Amino acid sequence: MDLGIRGKKAIVCASSKGLGRGCAIALAEAGCDLVVNGRNADQLAKTAAELRERFGVEVTEIVGDVSKPEVQKALLAACPDPDILINNNGGPPLRDFRELDREKILEGVTQNMVTPVELVQAVIDGMAERGFGRIVNITSLSVYVPIPGLDLSSGARAGLTSFLAGVARTVIDRNVTINNMLPGKLDTDRLRPPHEAGTPEDPAAAAARKAQAAVNIPAKRLGTPEEFGQICAFLCSVHAGYLTGQNIPVDGGLYVSAF
Repeated sequence: MDLGIRGKKAIVCASSKGLGRGCAIALAEAGCDLVVNGRNADQLAKTAAELRERFGVEVTEIVGDVSKPEVQKALLAACPDPDILINNNGGPPLRDFRELDREKILEGVTQNMVTPVELVQAVIDGMAERGFGRIVNITSLSVYVPIPGLDLSSGARAGLTSFLAGVARTVIDRNVTINNMLPGKLDTDRLRPPHEAGTPEDPAAAAARKAQAAVNIPAKRLGTPEEFGQICAFLCSVHAGYLTGQNIPVDGGLYVSAF
């Protein structure tokens, strides 16, 4: 399917690896020029080089934590009038809520609520004026199914969801949509035990780990960043202009609900 977004400009946050990288690949395949971002300069450069080589699109690299105001400014300076914004960021680590102090709580809320709201504020009016905009927020299935120990992540992402639900309805008449993708268990580093970055995993151990993680998933497998990215790209397409303010679980059927 031609997504109708060739030549569009996209900012993809936290896109050097994992789900953000999957989204960047799919958007590059659709013909978008990209601004990509990550904390690890080497990993980001590797991803950017791959995107240029495979798809022949323009790719600008912005290194740093997207939660930092200076990094946000750099992203927007590199692409002041984006057509597409993919909000993504790492979440707080698994931790009993009793261990959270005020500083950690504020840091988690900044990462997973404040930062995406700030970026939406920066780009939404320009999108509306130009008559095209697609904003996709990568949140988590824990918005629907809270996970003990990830309470801060769940709360911050749920706050973002509610915050933007109303905003989404104010701009769809100008062809700007805001939707959320809720990943379940996908095959990213987040599901691997602690390891040194870039360390390959023993194939047999990897297969056993993935099989165990997938036991309760109706699809009986983990999702991939690449298929996650393709769903993201569709939400950014010209075909998705009548879809806004929605939460899309990407979880292989793990979240059980008829509505």
